[in-house]
Amino acid sequence: MSDLPVDRERLRRQFPDLTDADLDAYETVTRQILESKGPSERGRITRDIMETARSAKGKSGALTDAERLALRYLAAVGKMQQTTLKKT
Repeated sequence: MSDLPVDRERLRRQFPDLTDADLDAYETVTRQILESKGPSERGRITRDIMETARSAKGKSGALTDAERLALRYLAAVGKMQQTTLKKT
């Protein structure tokens, strides 16, 4: 997907643990962040996504679409960070 700073195939090669669902969530949230106006708006969106994921982790019962997206995004970022940490 050319409108993102790093394409899907490069992410897949660099982080082989990422699933298609992880990549979809990562791309969706990254687009939301990049399409926002200015650094403060990007920061707010990022904080909101992370807070939604944290609260959804402890939730019992059905999750909303936003909660599922946030959890999948958090999982994707976690897999990327974990892979990076293993290499150092």
